[in-house]
Amino acid sequence: MITHKLVGTTVQTAICQLQQGQTVYGEPGRFLWKTINVGLETRLTRPIGNQAGAAPAAAGLLQKALDVTKRALAGESLAFQYFTPTGGSGLVAFAGVIPGELRAIELDGTRGWLTEKATFVAAESSVDFDIAFTGLRAGLRGGEGFVLEHFSGVGTLLIAAAGSLTELNPAKYGGKIQVHTGCVVAFEDSLSYGIERVGGLNAQTMMTAAFGAEGINLATLEGDGRVLIQSVTLEALARSLHPYLPGSGEEKRGPLGGIL
Repeated sequence: MITHKLVGTTVQTAICQLQQGQTVYGEPGRFLWKTINVGLETRLTRPIGNQAGAAPAAAGLLQKALDVTKRALAGESLAFQYFTPTGGSGLVAFAGVIPGELRAIELDGTRGWLTEKATFVAAESSVDFDIAFTGLRAGLRGGEGFVLEHFSGVGTLLIAAAGSLTELNPAKYGGKIQVHTGCVVAFEDSLSYGIERVGGLNAQTMMTAAFGAEGINLATLEGDGRVLIQSVTLEALARSLHPYLPGSGEEKRGPLGGIL
């Protein structure tokens, strides 16, 4: 496991202390700073055992293309960045790209974790990356895509959320919970994930979809396992910032606040 410390409040930072022989790989754009003895390597294909400097695990051209395709399907950048210290221990720091909480998950090899896109920050090299399909129908109805990132193995996994995180176990609430599709951050692979419509096709359902800002589909998680839920959806965050972006018309408002 990676020795780490989470600091900050509004936008948290994870400071990781890497010992000789340890490697952390991360999503480009999450790296903040490092000590000079920590080397940085960027690769398109996944090295054997996720170790920096190792030969690519993909032997043929087709397999190399598959590695890159998995990253593209997950909605992330095509490469990983690898950080490895030399001559002793070193420090490297990561953070999410939007204001929110970080969470360090310690995988023990018994269960993996599934995460939504833009959630992954960094992981120990002993944690393996793959993708999982939720099904085309669930992806279209959920609005969050039908490809999830899957992390397994043994080691430390760092993920980021928008706002604060709440941890729940559906087993404590009758075995099943319903969650806003934009609030699901990550969950253990022992849980079953799906999308279901709220209510029948009637006037009330249409009112909820049109004016309730929730849509008519909710994510469902069933079974015994942990799920992490964020307090802010990316859609709501984008919608609240849109009026203040250049070209949105907000900068054209006069002293009367746009009434005229």
